[in-house]
Amino acid sequence: MSAQLYRNYGTTMAGLRAFGYDFDHDDYHSFVHGRLPYEYLKPDPALRSLLHSLPIRKVIFSNANEAHVAEVLHRLELEDCFDDVICFESLNPKNQTINPNARKSSVIGDDHDHDSECGVVLPKSPIVCKPFENAFQQAFKIAKINPHTTLFFDDSIRNIQTSKLTGLTTVLVGSSQRKIGVDYALESIHNMREALPELWESVGKSLDVGLSQKIAVETPVEA
Repeated sequence: MSAQLYRNYGTTMAGLRAFGYDFDHDDYHSFVHGRLPYEYLKPDPALRSLLHSLPIRKVIFSNANEAHVAEVLHRLELEDCFDDVICFESLNPKNQTINPNARKSSVIGDDHDHDSECGVVLPKSPIVCKPFENAFQQAFKIAKINPHTTLFFDDSIRNIQTSKLTGLTTVLVGSSQRKIGVDYALESIHNMREALPELWESVGKSLDVGLSQKIAVETPVEA
C-alpha cells in the first residue's frame, strides 16, 4: 500500500491524506524518519568542495520535512553549501487553509491523479509535493526562482520529467542514460564539473545563455 500511494501521489503521506486519513504531520515524519539508518551517511568532502566552488545560487527542493533535510546535510557535512531550502513545511504550512474539495475525485489528467494501470480516477491530496507541477510552481515563488535560468538536479525520472514541463533545464543523477525530459545524465553528482564546466563560467550570465545551445551530456564515469 505504501509503495502504491508513493507511486500515485509522490509520497505515501500525500496518498494517505487523499484517502481521508487524518494525522499530525510532525508525528508522521518523526516516526518514519526516526527509523532511518542515518549512521550510514558519512561526510562527503569532495561534494562539499564541489558545491562551495560553484559560483551560483544553490537551493534544495525536497519533499521531506525540515528536520530530515537538516539531519542529512549534517551527516554529509554540507550544511553551509546551500542558500535556501524548500521542504515539506515550505509547501504545506500549518496555517494553510485546506480546500474542502481537495479529496474529491477530479477529471482525468488533472494534477496527475489518474491511475492508468487500474483505470480509475483517484481522489486529490491536500498535500503539495513533487512530482506534481503545482509543487514546482509554488517552490519557484517561495525561492524567487526563474525556471528558465535554473538547472534542476534529481534522481527521480518522474520529478525530472515534470520539472522539464515548467521550463527547468534538467539533470538526472544516478544514471548515464538520457530519457524523455532529461537534458543531462550524470552517473554521479561528483561528475558535475566535468560534465557541466559552463556552470563555473556562468557568473554574470543566464544559464539559458550558457546551456541552451549545448547537447545533452552522458557521463558514465563514477567518482
